[in-house]
Order: sequence, then structure tokens, then C-alpha cells
Amino acid sequence: MITTAEIYFKSLTRKQLLTSNSLMEVVEDCLRGKESAMKKFYEHFHGFALSVCMSYCDNRDDALEIMNDGFLKVFKNLDKIENIERIKPWLRRIMINVAIDHFRKNIRKLSNKLPENVADPNYGDASVYAKLSSEDIMKAVQSLPTNYRMVFNLYAVEGYSHKEIGEMLKIAESTSRANLSLANGLLREKLKRIMQ
Repeated sequence: MITTAEIYFKSLTRKQLLTSNSLMEVVEDCLRGKESAMKKFYEHFHGFALSVCMSYCDNRDDALEIMNDGFLKVFKNLDKIENIERIKPWLRRIMINVAIDHFRKNIRKLSNKLPENVADPNYGDASVYAKLSSEDIMKAVQSLPTNYRMVFNLYAVEGYSHKEIGEMLKIAESTSRANLSLANGLLREKLKRIMQ
């Protein structure tokens, strides 16, 4: 049985990916306000943008909302891109910034209650964890509480310092460190359960 998601993604992946030259033409047409070019641009980067947003969200609906807000910012600022080869990291940065804005807007709704039985962050053997699939690891990261996942992604994936994360998220540097430590403990606990 084919799911709705499979039909949706198949329709997006059937499109021919754009080359650098054709991407440049699409960007120029986007700057002229051509809707067909904006649609091509959106289709070309949809999967990439959604995967970035999913790593910062609790669910697909939030990720889609952030992604769509992100594309609005992209289209408003497309004239600022100087090198077409740098468009993907630029788009990634916009999606992350929109996710951070979304996080800050909703921070009061988040629970800071600590889960019980959090594993020691230094527990385990790295060689054991190396046997896990990337899908298992992504699921474990996705299941983290939003505030822990946000800090974990910004620190471990994007490479920001705790000071930078604190400034971005409007939290204390010590809170960023604590959230990362707790995220690591939760991840180890979740991954340990997967391996059993």
C-alpha cells in the first residue's frame, strides 16, 4: 500500500535537479518575480530545507511551517546571494534562523522538567554506538525535548559555542551547557534501549 507521504515525495523527486547554470537562471527569474521560477526553486530545495527544519522541530507540521516561513525569507533576500555555489549553505542558515525564531517565540510553552533516569553523559562505549544506523540516531535526536534538541543541534551539528547558542536562544551560557549535557544523557539512554 502506498502512503500519502510516498506519493508526495515521489512527485517532488521526479523533477530534474537543476544544474548551476539552470539554477542561476531560475534565481534570476525569481528576482524578476516569476512564479514558475519560484516554484522550481522551491521544488529543487524542498527536501533539503525540510530535512534541516525537521532536525529542529517536534513534528512535521512545525517543520513545514518553519520551512515555508524560511522560503518567504529566502525569496525576499535572494538578491543578497552573490555566489550561486553558496546558495545551499545560505538557505540552510536561513532555515536554522527561522527555527531559532520559532523556538524563542514558543519557549514559554516548553517544559523544563527533567526526565527521570537520565543516563550518565559519559556512559557507554563509542564502538557500540558506532553500530547504530543513522536512522536510529536521527529518531533518537528527534525524540529529545525541544530545548535540548535545539542546543544539541546547534552545538553538535552546526558547531556553535555555548556562548553563541546562549545569545541566539536568549538563554544563559550555563543553561546551554546544562541542556547539552542532559541531551547527551537522554540520547545515550535512548540509544542504549535501541541496542538491547
